Amino acid sequence: MSRPKSTTRRIEETPPVIISESGFAPGTETGWHRHNHDSIVVCLSAGQLTAETSQGTVVNDLAMGQTYTRPEGVEHNIVNTGPGEFVFIEIELK
Repeated sequence: MSRPKSTTRRIEETPPVIISESGFAPGTETGWHRHNHDSIVVCLSAGQLTAETSQGTVVNDLAMGQTYTRPEGVEHNIVNTGPGEFVFIEIELK
């Protein structure tokens, strides 16, 4: 299934971290990808994101300010399955 793509912009990159902001209109996705570093995600809005992985699909109801982590190398696709815009900051630890 092909969906419209979410947006990502790199805010800053320094020797220890990469900081990016991702924005998701309803129904948009990142596309399948993997990160080369462990990462920390900070939700700037509340909503529902669905994580598609080789292990299956998990629907997550997330609160503004909530955080979660993702280990390096996990292939995944993130989809905004909620009714509103969703934004998060991702901090990758080099």
